[in-house]
Amino acid sequence: MRIVFLNPSGELGGAETALLEMLAALREARPAWTLGVVASAPGPLLDRAAELGAEVAALTFPRQLASLGEWGQRGSLAARARLAAAACGAALPTIGYASRLHRHLVTWRPDIVHTNGLKMHLLGSRCRPGGVPVLWHMHDYPDSRPLTAVLLHAQAHRCAQVVANSESVARAAHELLGPQSRVRVVYNAVDLDRFQPEGASIDLDALAGLPPLEAGGLRVGLVATFARWKGHDVFLKALSALRAPVPVRGYVIGGPIYETASSQFSSEELRHLAASCGLRGGSIGFTGRVADVPAAMRSLDVVVHASTDPEPFGLVIAEAMACGRPIVVSRAGGAEEIAQAGALFHAPGNAAELAGRLTELASNPAMRAALAKAGRDAAVRLFGRARLASSLIPLYESLAPGAINN
Repeated sequence: MRIVFLNPSGELGGAETALLEMLAALREARPAWTLGVVASAPGPLLDRAAELGAEVAALTFPRQLASLGEWGQRGSLAARARLAAAACGAALPTIGYASRLHRHLVTWRPDIVHTNGLKMHLLGSRCRPGGVPVLWHMHDYPDSRPLTAVLLHAQAHRCAQVVANSESVARAAHELLGPQSRVRVVYNAVDLDRFQPEGASIDLDALAGLPPLEAGGLRVGLVATFARWKGHDVFLKALSALRAPVPVRGYVIGGPIYETASSQFSSEELRHLAASCGLRGGSIGFTGRVADVPAAMRSLDVVVHASTDPEPFGLVIAEAMACGRPIVVSRAGGAEEIAQAGALFHAPGNAAELAGRLTELASNPAMRAALAKAGRDAAVRLFGRARLASSLIPLYESLAPGAINN
């Protein structure tokens, strides 16, 4: 079996981390299969995929396609006009890119093309070699971007199988693509050997350029890319409203990874927002992107998930649960679904309620310990690689039965 994965980024966001876990799971379960990864740019995704034994290639998106994004262009008529103009400007470069991608796929001769992002769903459907089935892996709500949703609906007949990372995303996919679409829910996996309660930690204070937190203090962190809907502003407002019985220091762990600037905060913007919320001195630290995410999570007493839009899955939730860290979760979408244990909840965008949940945890060490154990137990049950492989392999074999032994 030869499977080629197409991904619209070379960086490591949640969908890319999930892709790497897929590669690792398939490599363990089917070592004879040939796996390939094509990304829109060089970067850590391809480096890590190569370490897992995949054939890798960077086919760089043209600038107009890379910067084309809908999230930051929603709302006003002027924003929609800017999006339309950007889409028109990207048309010819995208056609040229599609031709290059098609030639590359023909050379690789895949049995299945597995696409891992909205732009690659559309490109993969058009660029696949003749007769090769395409599987769309939905890590996002397909109707969250109106223009893309129209294009996905138009290309649905070219998609042989949809994999959704939660029941919430699966329902949205069925509604958009129609009842004839084949949709299967497969939860993302977490490396339970790396993400576990025991292991190395890192000095978050040193990374943030802060003095050590005083004894008995609580470390509370938001681990996420700087996408605007990840709720960094809500987290900062909640910290400013916190009235806990112990010293609490917040940490913003992560950084911008996208080329669509309107879709994400900049570091300077978040620092300015923190100052405007009154978070000065040692109350908030910005660590930047951290390579060892499990060590960063083990350095926290509480992990925060603050997404303002419904979260399709919420990989950071699964990772925090696996690390045995209590987590406060924004109650919407797939995030509410997967946080079956180990979590308290707050309404999306409600900074006051988030502050209240953090106060509860700061006041109750026994609650933190109970949530930590329940979360780890649930993560082992729900997010292991073996479970992922046992879900994906039958799908691949049904799509390309003649390639099972190749």
